[in-house]
Amino acid sequence: MNTASYLNSGLTTDLQLRIAEVCQAVDVSDGIEPLVNVVQALLPDLSVTHAMTRGGWHRLGGVVDLDGNRIAHNITDWAEAESGGDIDELMFKLSDVRYFATRLNGQTHYLVAQTGPLASDFIQIEIEQLQEVLDRCIADPDWFPDSIADFVDPIDFPRLEPEPVGAPRLAFRRLVKVADLIASRDTGPRLRRFFDDWDRSSAVESEGFCHHWVLALREYQDRDGDGHLSAKPVPVLASQVPALPDAEVERGAGLANQIHGFDREVGYPFAWYFHMLTNRKVSHKLAEAVHADLMGAYAYLPARDLRVLRDWYQEPYGI
Repeated sequence: MNTASYLNSGLTTDLQLRIAEVCQAVDVSDGIEPLVNVVQALLPDLSVTHAMTRGGWHRLGGVVDLDGNRIAHNITDWAEAESGGDIDELMFKLSDVRYFATRLNGQTHYLVAQTGPLASDFIQIEIEQLQEVLDRCIADPDWFPDSIADFVDPIDFPRLEPEPVGAPRLAFRRLVKVADLIASRDTGPRLRRFFDDWDRSSAVESEGFCHHWVLALREYQDRDGDGHLSAKPVPVLASQVPALPDAEVERGAGLANQIHGFDREVGYPFAWYFHMLTNRKVSHKLAEAVHADLMGAYAYLPARDLRVLRDWYQEPYGI
């Protein structure tokens, strides 16, 4: 069974388990290349690349004692079990011990592999790099939380220096067949239109959507308790995207130079349009000005891009 058949066979769960296993075997200190190589070995018929890494996030960790011995891996589960739902009981138990809450500082590595010609024809693999560090003392004589939730994640509490508790590690987060996601009910019409605009425009002539964008995914539950994923496009080269605010939008030859210069800097045709849809630093007046120019005496866009732009002008949207 080749990789393409494998991904469409319903056996994706097995692939996810195998990726999770190899994550545990990769040494974080060796960098991202060994991780890409081991995932590539699992998908020999595709080209796996590292698209980007996003950091600056953290989540709740566990509990350790003064000597760094593990008390609990999950502070929420531990607090609920120790308290029996009674915050007074929990605080009484902690009155004569010195424990510390930890947090998991994280960054997410996005690996992608293109599976077909359309923008949504790719798989996205998210692998987290986690480092558990000290966060705070778990209790203070002058502090009494209102609830278990307030105890687990207080809004205002003195933080400790983030001293490492354990070695950094890799953890598999998710694998998403993006074509399936875009076709699902989780995806709103704006995101589907974004992908369709890419396929209709000259951007499709570039090396592929997944080499320029990833999807930032967020899990949530609806009112019925059913789980869903929300998705937002994030540019791979976010730090290199030029800003084009309202006041800097030109007209005529100056505007043509602006948008073509933007495309050259980002690395593919019609890039300014897609960044306008997703980035407030790129003004929507840019599209309005380009449309006005092209309805007049200027012609500096390919016909396929002009059709996309006309559709946007008649029914504007953004993500």
